[in-house]
Amino acid sequence: MGMRWVGFRKVRRQVCKRISRRLDDLGLDDAQSYRSYLTSHDEEWEVLGSLCRVTISRFYRDRGVFDALRSGVLPRLAQAAAARGDRCVRCWSAGCASGEEPYTLVMLWRPERAPSFTLDVTATDSDEGLLERARSGRYNKSSLRDLPDDLQTAAFTKEGGQYVIKDEFKCAVRFERRDVCGEPPAGPFDLILCRNLAFTYFDDDGQRVVLDVVRRVLNRGGVLVVGVHERLPEGSAEFEPLAGVPGAYRYILQTDSAAA
Repeated sequence: MGMRWVGFRKVRRQVCKRISRRLDDLGLDDAQSYRSYLTSHDEEWEVLGSLCRVTISRFYRDRGVFDALRSGVLPRLAQAAAARGDRCVRCWSAGCASGEEPYTLVMLWRPERAPSFTLDVTATDSDEGLLERARSGRYNKSSLRDLPDDLQTAAFTKEGGQYVIKDEFKCAVRFERRDVCGEPPAGPFDLILCRNLAFTYFDDDGQRVVLDVVRRVLNRGGVLVVGVHERLPEGSAEFEPLAGVPGAYRYILQTDSAAA
């Protein structure tokens, strides 16, 4: 499947527990029995794929990243878009899970937004169940625990025991079912977030496939953000670490670097 969890012991343990429970559900004795089962049940590969991805999704997860996006990255991307005669900053949230990340981007944009300037957010995931949750925009209090109070007040209404994102924020995100290794959404993009997904779960070959996808749709000078504990594979020198933003890289050409 091209997946690995080197350096991510907690993820590996969780995946092993999930697969063990799946074997119990199927009445299988061991991993070898499951391997045989997979050869005769093609539909099980999709189940196995979902078991191998541990989703931890909260609003404003990794505060330092979103603080930097709010105060510096998004405004600079807006300036770059204006310089090229564009009035829109385009973002792709890859592996968006139940929507917390792309909705957070919309919340961050509003305080900085200039009149007639827009933020366009496309969010993708391969799990349709997670996408349905994202489209509903309903969350438990635990999902909001890292979200600053001003954003929580601006973006949510409380209904019973849940927090429901307001329509003005919900309508600002377009959700699509896509595999991060497959055909990307229509770009180009100024900002791509691919956090705690490809560079945690995929082997080196798989990571390079994802980087090739990113290269196809990320604007020159655009920003790629990965997880704070993730690293890009070898052969990605055109992604220059962005000072002060954990896990962020500016997409440059070698001539850009020499000129700087």
